[in-house]
Amino acid sequence: MTALFDEHPHLEVEPTLRELHIPSSTYYRWRQAEKEPCERRRRDTELTGQIQQIHTASDGIYGSPRVHAVLKRESVHVGRKRVERLMREAGFAGISPRRTGKGFTLRDRDAELAPTSCNATSPPTDRTGCGSPTSP
Repeated sequence: MTALFDEHPHLEVEPTLRELHIPSSTYYRWRQAEKEPCERRRRDTELTGQIQQIHTASDGIYGSPRVHAVLKRESVHVGRKRVERLMREAGFAGISPRRTGKGFTLRDRDAELAPTSCNATSPPTDRTGCGSPTSP
């Protein structure tokens, strides 16, 4: 609503709100909220800073469960779902070992694609590309 009046400064606030059946107190409360955020938003900003520090200290590995555990150890009383929401809004995500393939190590995909002595350009023989005989 406030964007409407920002984009169209020729509109008068009170008559427009009356036509839209919006109480003028609601509009002025929105304006006040833009200037001075509520306690919850201030606390969210503070928590996001703490979450960023924890996430960075873990080299981006910690997800919301571990970040929540660290905050709990530091005696910060915050809910798990709030940590999840703040991490999602800030674009932080942990690294799950299940997404990396087998095991917990990250593989170098370029090394896997490196040419070997067994490739498709081998001359045609009665053997497969890696030197093992084909079935008779």
